[in-house]
Amino acid sequence: MSNADSAQASPQDPWNSSLYAEAVEAGQDNVSLRDAEGWFMPLDVGKWSLPADAGDQSVVERCAGGVLDIGCGAGRMVEALTLRGHQALGIDVCPSAVVATACRGGTARTGSVFDPLPEEGRWDTALLMDGNIGIGGEPRLLLRRIRSLVHDRGLLIAETSSVDVDERRHVRIHVGQRAASAAFAWAVVGARAVIRHGRLSGWTLAEQWNTAERHFVALRART
Repeated sequence: MSNADSAQASPQDPWNSSLYAEAVEAGQDNVSLRDAEGWFMPLDVGKWSLPADAGDQSVVERCAGGVLDIGCGAGRMVEALTLRGHQALGIDVCPSAVVATACRGGTARTGSVFDPLPEEGRWDTALLMDGNIGIGGEPRLLLRRIRSLVHDRGLLIAETSSVDVDERRHVRIHVGQRAASAAFAWAVVGARAVIRHGRLSGWTLAEQWNTAERHFVALRART
C-alpha cells in the first residue's frame, strides 16, 4: 500500500471543503465546529501539524501492535507511532490530511471509518483523537463499527470532552467566522458517556487518565 492511497472521499463530504483543506495545509488556528445555537468547538489544526506532544505520547505509550488512527488529520499520531516501530495506518475523509500524513513519512488513505478498510477484525489498537468520538453523531454506531475493526482483545483509545456531556449536534466547519461546509451530525461526549456507550457496544473499560487539560479513555474489546 502506498503512503497516500489514491481512493477519494465523496466530494459532498463536509471535510472536503476547499477552505478546510487550505486551513489544514497552512496549519491554521482559526478553525472550529459551530452550530446554529451558538455552540462551538475549536479544531486545533495548528497543533495537528506539530510533532506529538506529551498528551499524545501518553497515548502512543499505551498502543499495542498495529494501530488504526481514525480521523488522522495531518498525521502527527501516525508519525509518532511509526517512529516507535508500530505498523500504523491513518484514515481521513480529507485528502489534504492524507497528503500531509504521507509527507511526514506515515501511511494513510482517504476514506471514512464506515468504508471497507484493510485488515478488518485484525487491528490491535484503534485511536479516536481530538474529539473524533463525535464522528457521525452516533457514538454507539461508531463504537460498534470500531469493534468490528479490532481483534477479540483489541484496544480503543478515545480522547473525550473535558466535561461530563453527551450531546448530539448539527454543526458546520468554520474558518474564522466563515462557514466552510454544509451542516452535518456530530457528537460531543465526555468520559462517563464514552464508557457507558462502550459497554453497550462490545467494549469494557481498561483505563482512564488525564494529561494537563486532555482526557482519555481506553476500552478493551469484549467477546
